[in-house]
Amino acid sequence: MNDEREIDIDALMRDGTRIDAAMSEAVRQAALRHKQLGFPLVVWRDGQVVEIPPDEIVIPEPEPTPGGPSRG
Repeated sequence: MNDEREIDIDALMRDGTRIDAAMSEAVRQAALRHKQLGFPLVVWRDGQVVEIPPDEIVIPEPEPTPGGPSRG
């Protein structure tokens, strides 16, 4: 589907809220996928590479979408 809306990339980059939300969701999805598949998650922690075993992976809660419906 072709979205005809004009996107102001400069405004998105200045604000950064939607970019941060997209990155958080990507991290959440990657952690979930690793846990589901039984693969360790490799992270950078305290200046070194660390493998987190699948049974120790904590899946973060999804964050509310910026500009989405308010809850409250």
